[in-house]
Amino acid sequence: MNFAATAALSLAMSTDAFAAAVGKGAALHKPQWREALRTGLIFGAIESITPLIGWALGRVAAPYVAAWDHWLAFSLLGIIGMLMIRNALSDADEEEEPARSHSFWVLAVTGFATSIDAMVVGAGLALLGANILVTAAAIGFSTFVMVTIGVMLGRVLGTVAGRRAELVGGLILIVIGCLILYEHLGHPAS
Repeated sequence: MNFAATAALSLAMSTDAFAAAVGKGAALHKPQWREALRTGLIFGAIESITPLIGWALGRVAAPYVAAWDHWLAFSLLGIIGMLMIRNALSDADEEEEPARSHSFWVLAVTGFATSIDAMVVGAGLALLGANILVTAAAIGFSTFVMVTIGVMLGRVLGTVAGRRAELVGGLILIVIGCLILYEHLGHPAS
């Protein structure tokens, strides 16, 4: 994967965490930078670990699916992208109870829930032979930045911006999946 694809993927992977952070920030009365940085670090660390786990699982499966790995990556990214778009467009406005503070465990569980897609993407990247360390670091850093900003913007932006970010992230994943498929179909391996 080149720099642009890695940057786009890391941005797409961080949008659902950004959406959650906007919601968390909206639930706080006046979020402080310390809380935003703490939340960003927790989400970013989790979001950088999960693609590594997915990559390890994907490496085990790679010899068995090498002939159709590009179709698998296309399908996984497409499904994740469509789910993100569906979540962004859903009419279900879940009202969260106003938060008094964010405990480590609540943030960790939320961070893990928003990083499942990164684990699946990590598995797909193993099939493509991508540099997982660079990609995982990019995803973690992007998530750290997006979540930190999301918490601070939460009161101002509310949940509407979070949903739009998730919609854009889903579209980016679908485009990346299509590009992977196009690259492999246009230039089949020898």
